Amino acid sequence: MEEMDWGWIRQQPEGQFLERKGCYDYSQGGERPRRRQVRDVAWDIAETLSAMANADGGHVVVGVEDDGTVSGVDYPEDRLNVLLEVPRTHIIPPLRPHIHQVVLEGRLVLIFYVDWSPEVHHLCDGRYLLRIGDRNEPFPAEQIEAIKAGKRRRLVEGRFISDASLSDLATELLDQLRRKTGLNLPDPELLRHYRLVESRNGRFVLSMAALLLFARDPLRWHPASYVDFVKWEGKEQRFGAELNVIKRERIEGPLPYLIEATFRTIWPHIRQRQRLVDLFFEERFEYPTFAWQEAIINAVAHRDYGLEGTPIEIWLFDDRMEIRSPGQLVEPVTLDHIRNRERIHASRNPRIVRVLTDLGYMRQLGEGIPRMFEVMEREGLRPPEFNLEGGVIFTVTLRNVVVYPPETIRWLHQFEDWELTANQKRLLAYAHAHGGKFTSRNYQKLVGVDIYTASRDIKELVRKGIARLTRRGGRVYEIITPGEHLPPLPEEFADLGRILKEKGYLTSADVQRVRGVSRTTAWRLLTHLVQLGILVQEGKRRNVRYVPRQMFHSQEKM
Repeated sequence: MEEMDWGWIRQQPEGQFLERKGCYDYSQGGERPRRRQVRDVAWDIAETLSAMANADGGHVVVGVEDDGTVSGVDYPEDRLNVLLEVPRTHIIPPLRPHIHQVVLEGRLVLIFYVDWSPEVHHLCDGRYLLRIGDRNEPFPAEQIEAIKAGKRRRLVEGRFISDASLSDLATELLDQLRRKTGLNLPDPELLRHYRLVESRNGRFVLSMAALLLFARDPLRWHPASYVDFVKWEGKEQRFGAELNVIKRERIEGPLPYLIEATFRTIWPHIRQRQRLVDLFFEERFEYPTFAWQEAIINAVAHRDYGLEGTPIEIWLFDDRMEIRSPGQLVEPVTLDHIRNRERIHASRNPRIVRVLTDLGYMRQLGEGIPRMFEVMEREGLRPPEFNLEGGVIFTVTLRNVVVYPPETIRWLHQFEDWELTANQKRLLAYAHAHGGKFTSRNYQKLVGVDIYTASRDIKELVRKGIARLTRRGGRVYEIITPGEHLPPLPEEFADLGRILKEKGYLTSADVQRVRGVSRTTAWRLLTHLVQLGILVQEGKRRNVRYVPRQMFHSQEKM
């Protein structure tokens, strides 16, 4: 049995690199949960291991529930052996993961670790799976092979550097990783955990990934492992006698420091803009923080470190920011996938990605770019642009030009909770600027969709009670703002009516804030409005809100 400190497996969130599997079925309730069939647990293990081996590797922990509760693996020895043999019996070609049998809180737990594999693996029932975020997704075998081929060609991070040693590393960064993960391991074992070191002839040899992540002087090992930040005056580059560089700074250091230092360097140059909201000026940054920081993190994590003559470049103009990262896209990701906001992921540098994720710089893989679109559009800015210059420089462009005027952005906030697509929001903004009306042809021309897509999206707005035809059988639609659903409120609730008209619903927190009352008093006031037939309670516990009865019925018909 392993005696190492494995307590971190209860604390780490599930995701790309970790999944917990319980051996008990709690769905029936009661004090004594039913032990699951071994064959079902075996398939759970096989699916996740094969998906992780086809992606960036990871841990499967058996005997710990989703919430971190240690339930244990309580099977007879012959059944336990079935689980231990899963990588060989259920996966083709067989995997050879590291398997640890450990005791946590007095219970046996199995920990499987599999690294990314250069081969394409499938289950014995023929399914090919790929780990994307926290899910095992069915994936075409040829696309998985394309991912593997790309990694085999460009896996610079896995190259071992014979003349590097542990003394070249910044121990404070290793301490930071220990604090983040709870992995209380000596430096060699911590690096071995992430497959960043191997033993050769009685000494430890470091990989390029280890040196990029933790070396005190990464430039000694990679001459272009830095960020070149340039601020230009105006909207274009000029050279020679008209050179318009305002500031230029070279940012160096191991990758976690490089990310933080780049953030600190750029922050002072992100201007704020003011907009009038409810008679008060509200400060907003010209670029949403998540968008530009996510672009920088991705550039550091996914660049091609095989291109040793080109650094990451960040260019800041008056109207845009460009984040330029050396390297082509990794198969099977294409520009169309990115521009269509498809949740697809392939790592050129899986070990670097793994460490940056555990340090908290990266989130669920495949979700960052869709969120960049979301935050840019929420601020009324143009969506991010993605291009591949010269086939070798991947460029993300963020523009600070506001697409919608401030009053339109404020008006759109009424519909934040309706789960509308970006195109539907654009249609609402168009209608707001054109007297609150629109046609299907307007929508088709506005966002470039066909008549069938336009019909589907508009019908969804109608079902949600946001739009309606101006006359039966007509072609012109008009917008119904949330306040139009409201019946007249009793005069003593006029203050709440203003909130209801703006948001389309009320919460206990709204009433407490507006009335300055306790939670109990707020609940009584809202209950009274329900009894009057004006509001309907929707949701449970923390998600409870109170919507107008007419709006509630329109959603029921969806």
